[in-house]
Amino acid sequence: MYVVVETGGKQYKVTKDEMFFVERLDCKEGHDVKFDKILFAKEGNSVHIGNPYLEGCNVVCTVLGEARQPKVVAFKYKRRKSEKKTIGHRQTLTQLKVKEITIAKG
Repeated sequence: MYVVVETGGKQYKVTKDEMFFVERLDCKEGHDVKFDKILFAKEGNSVHIGNPYLEGCNVVCTVLGEARQPKVVAFKYKRRKSEKKTIGHRQTLTQLKVKEITIAKG
């Protein structure tokens, strides 16, 4: 069984007991997070497709902590102007572990 969850403007395909990273969530480590924006669910041979989301379906995840992606460097340069600029950015992510998947029957 797997579901497609939407959070932070992105979509993630998750299964039970899977660990994955999402855009930073404002949650404490060890707390549970409940996602109800489920776009798609597959359970055995049955497939459930939301319009846009499935009613009565949710995914409960446990927050494991935060991590940071490697630095992305952007170098801006204008020729003949003696203008150079280096900009760096590191995105903060939240690591989650899927605890429970609930799919509404019907």
